[in-house]
This record gives sequence, structure tokens and C-alpha cells, in this order.
Amino acid sequence: MFVRTKRNGERVYLQIVENQRLDGKVRQRVLTTLGRLGVLQKTGRLDALMVSMQRFSEKLGVIGAHSRNDISTTASRKIGPALIVERLWRELGIDRVLNALAGTRKFEFPLERAVFITVLHRLFAPGSNRQAERWKDDYRIEGNDAVELHQFYRAMNWLGEPLPDDEQDDATPFAPRCTKDLIEERLFARRRHLFTGLDLVFFDTTSIYFEGGGGEEIGRHGKSKDHRPDLKQMVVGVVVDSEGNPVCSEMWPGNTTDVTTLIPIVERLRTRFGIRNICIVADRGMISENTMEQVDALKWKHILGVRLRSVKEVRDDVLARGGRYHEVTPTGKNAKAPAPLKVKEVLVGDRRYIVCLNEDQAGKDRHDREAIVAALREAMKRGDKSLVGNKGYRRFLKNPKEHFAIDEDKIEQEARYDGKWVLTTNANLTAEETALKYKQLWMVESIFRSMKSLLQTRPIYHKCDDPIRGHVWCSFLALILRKELQDRLEQKRTDADEPPLEWADVVRDLDNLAETEIDVNGKKYLVRTETKPAAAKVFKACGVALPPVLRQC
Repeated sequence: MFVRTKRNGERVYLQIVENQRLDGKVRQRVLTTLGRLGVLQKTGRLDALMVSMQRFSEKLGVIGAHSRNDISTTASRKIGPALIVERLWRELGIDRVLNALAGTRKFEFPLERAVFITVLHRLFAPGSNRQAERWKDDYRIEGNDAVELHQFYRAMNWLGEPLPDDEQDDATPFAPRCTKDLIEERLFARRRHLFTGLDLVFFDTTSIYFEGGGGEEIGRHGKSKDHRPDLKQMVVGVVVDSEGNPVCSEMWPGNTTDVTTLIPIVERLRTRFGIRNICIVADRGMISENTMEQVDALKWKHILGVRLRSVKEVRDDVLARGGRYHEVTPTGKNAKAPAPLKVKEVLVGDRRYIVCLNEDQAGKDRHDREAIVAALREAMKRGDKSLVGNKGYRRFLKNPKEHFAIDEDKIEQEARYDGKWVLTTNANLTAEETALKYKQLWMVESIFRSMKSLLQTRPIYHKCDDPIRGHVWCSFLALILRKELQDRLEQKRTDADEPPLEWADVVRDLDNLAETEIDVNGKKYLVRTETKPAAAKVFKACGVALPPVLRQC
């Protein structure tokens, strides 16, 4: 049914007609003639008719009320973030795991909602729990009004709370088993099918410093990767599977050294996650002679980075061996191409080493060293005082009895390391596969950058160890959700040449999706804002239906 005009000579009439199918053909049947168009417009009868009909159309009624300034806005809340993250949260089973663990405790507030809001806040506007408590009022989140500030603190305390003494078996030497450990293990059990055969896990650590006191035991002075040795810190370790999914995390006092952390992680994966056949990939900072002996005794497969300059066998034997390199990745023609890579295998007794070479990096190392040495030669002309305090000069100097001198032997030795890195492994992989698997360890470093910058784990204002652990672990949980969303977006990306969505675009477009509550003639309606491109792709990838543009409350 629709409206049309009918011309009769110089006169134009307005008619209401409908389409009918007769004998397989569409025919138009005139229901009524409203009158001459010019007269209807001139007398205002057409406008009156349209206004009268608006009573039976919600959308047109709202539009008409808007044109008459007869609308009052009562509230406006953002809906995009909660709709998407809530779907991922439930499909990953996080809500069920939290409720099952909290079920034995008589919390007088929805604890699962407090954790959900904290994680949602960490993804879209990272900050403290106090900021989250204010931030949530601008969003439409299920259970939003049931959580107050002190309950956020209680939820963080519960996540980092040590388990009873009879559940402390297999705890690491540095920290007790906590509630968050049980959550990690149960979430992993839900997707257990991903680990089949010989799989890889990647492990690395970082440090997070405290502006304040840093807790009771967890805040300690140690080697700071943030270059803030003046502040107390904690050590955070993360295990990631071969697909980039965060598996588990550990939080230790800030004076815990990297070389002591690998074995406890291996033991936890073996005993608490039930992983028997796995290959662990870790950086050279995790390696010591004692660590290697324990890993070998456990008969775990491993791919481990080796310190070139400090391990005598590598420095004096492995790098001195001849042999041809095999090309894995050629030199790219543009900046987006993978880094060039060549490898060769070296056997020393029953130990297997893989020497890796990046010729582009070798050229850069050589250029940097030559620049330092040239500057050093100029500085030496101005006397020994000009050399004091320059770390770049220090490794190329020797100090005889009277004056500093350039150590030419040291310069020649350093050239042997240009563009090279060495791995040791007992995995049944080719040299090429071993090098490529180790390069995947960089995705763990990317996770740490996300935790410390994008998710802004700092600053941490809690004063006790339990809420500190809970606060940091919510960033880990946020990373699980972010990785799940990115995987779904990648699965829906049909054009291989189309660049993946930037996370900043996802956050911005979802955050801009809002519903405004309006009052029209005593009735309340919700009006949704325009859906931006990135948000539309996210809703499609997650299988979430967009709310109608207009709906009655």
C-alpha cells in the first residue's frame, strides 16, 4: 500500500493504492482518492492527516514530536562494549567459572559482575577501581547498579586471595596458590582440546613497578625492566600457547630472578594443567646451568635462547664452527616483509644448537659499532675525562697503567656476534622450524606491552598483596577476551589484502555506540546512534544482533 499522484488535465489528485497479483501480473487498485493535491497542501489538511496517522507509527510519532520540540531526554548510555564483551564472557564460560568458585562464599553482592565491569573497564578505558566505579555509570551493563566501590575492592581481594593450606600443593617457591590460579586452570580445561600432540608454550616475564608502598611481600627491589630500580616492583610471568592465547600467569616478588622462574612454570603446567607432551619456548634470561640440568632431568622438550657472550661453550665453540647457512626467509623488498633469516645447526656432544643470522641486523650492528668506535677515537683526543660515564664506550676500552686505550681485540670479537642469536633445543624440529617457533616468543612481549600500556596495569594503588594480584590479573583476563575477539575478526576477514582492524578503531567505534532514552507523550523510547564501520564488523564477527534504531522501553 502506498500513495501516488494521478493527473487529470491540469489537476493532480492524491490517491491511496495497493498492489494486487491477478493472473500472474501485478495490478494497482485504488482504495480512495484523498482530493486535489494543491488544495490538500494549501488548506493544511494533508499535514493534519499525516499527524493523525503518526499516532499509529512509533517511529513517525517520535519524528513528529522531535519536529515540534515535544521530546525530553532522560538518559543516554553507551551499549557497544558491554554487548560484545558480555557475549565473549559467556561463551568462554568465564561467568560460570567465577560463579562456581564464589558459590561457597556468602558474598552479599554479585561478585561476577564486579569482575566483569573491572575487566570491561580495563579494555575500554583502563584505570583504577575508583575510576571504574565512576566510569560504569555511562554504560548500559547488566547488574551495573548492584556494585559499589568497596565491592570492587572485595572482588580484587578474592581473586588474589591465597587458597587454604591443604590446596597449596605445587605452589611456586615465590608465591602461594590463589583463587585466580583455579580460574586459569578451569578456563584452560574448557578448551583443553586445543592441546594435542607436541605443542608449544611460550613463557616470558616482565616487571611492574609501584608508585606507592608495593604491598606487604610482593613489592621488592630488583632488576627493573622499566629502568626504575629506585622503586619497588613485582615480577609478572605469562604463558601463551602456540596460537597466541594466554594460558596462565604468575605474580612474584620483585626480587625474583628470571633464571629461577622457568622450572616452577614447567611444574605447574605438568601438575595443574595436566600437560604431558609439550615443548616450552623461553628467552635466554631464563637459562642457567642449574635450570638446564633440571629441564633435562624432567625430559621436557624445549627451545631456549642462549646468552652469546656469557656461555663459554657457545662463545668459544658454537660460533667458531664453520658450515653453510640455510636460508629460511629471504631479504624482503619492502618494509612490511618478514625479517631475513638464515640458520645452521651445530652439535656439541649431545647438545644441539641452532645459530640464526639476520643479515639486515648484522649490517645495523656493524654500522652502530663503527659509529661508536669513531666517536670514541675523537673523544680520546680530548683526554680520559671525556670517556667517563659513557656506557657505549666502556666495552671497547682497556685500561693500562697510564691512560685508556681502544681494545682492538674486543672490537674484532664483537664482530662475531653481528646479527646472530643462538638457540639450544631437544625438540624434534628442523633448524628452520626451531628458529621460526622461537620468533613467536615475541608475541609474549607484545602481550606485556599491552598489559603495561594499552591496558595500563599501572598505577597500582592497593596496599595489600591480595588485591594487587587481583588488580593485575584482571589485565590478564582482559587479554584473553581481546585475543578471542581478534580471532573472530580474523576468521570473518574474507579479503586477504584487507588489513586487520586496529584495536584503537574497535574501541572507538564500540564506545560511540549508544542508546538515548527519550520521553514522548508519556511513553519512553530508546534511540540508537549510528553504527560505525569497525563496530558493525565486530557485531557480525561475534554474532550479536544490533538493537533496533528505535524501540519502546
